[in-house]
Amino acid sequence: MMMMRVRRLVAITPCAGFVGGMSPIIIGFSAGVICFLAIQLKFKFGYDDSLDVVGVHLVGGIVGSLMVGIFADTAVNSLGADGLFAGGGASLLGKQAIAVGATLVWSFVISFILAKVIDATIGFRVTADDEATGLDLTQHAETAYSFGDLGSMGRHG
Repeated sequence: MMMMRVRRLVAITPCAGFVGGMSPIIIGFSAGVICFLAIQLKFKFGYDDSLDVVGVHLVGGIVGSLMVGIFADTAVNSLGADGLFAGGGASLLGKQAIAVGATLVWSFVISFILAKVIDATIGFRVTADDEATGLDLTQHAETAYSFGDLGSMGRHG
């Protein structure tokens, strides 16, 4: 249930202050369904997305950004623009699509550059042994849980 709320919140954030009435309900429902389907893609294609960042934040953000162009209403915010359903035509939707595309390209290019710099300096991945042992122990010299005789209180004595 909590994850369903997160999906809806990710999508409504770009719309906040520009949509009203039943639009947030439609946006939330649509985002919940679309993000759920996007999360299922990681199982089909086998990519690593343990926190569902792609399925929730990327896809949900895109859904919300595009839905501004569909549901925005100047009756809610006179400083905004009318979306497709409020009589504004496809102009705002087109601008939102361009903004989404530009953000995706910018994010990819900067992330790629940073990944290359990190890989060239300290390495991008840990060794297979470190990963199998656990990153808490190998990278931070800590354990998440102490299962000694006194439980986690064993280190406080």
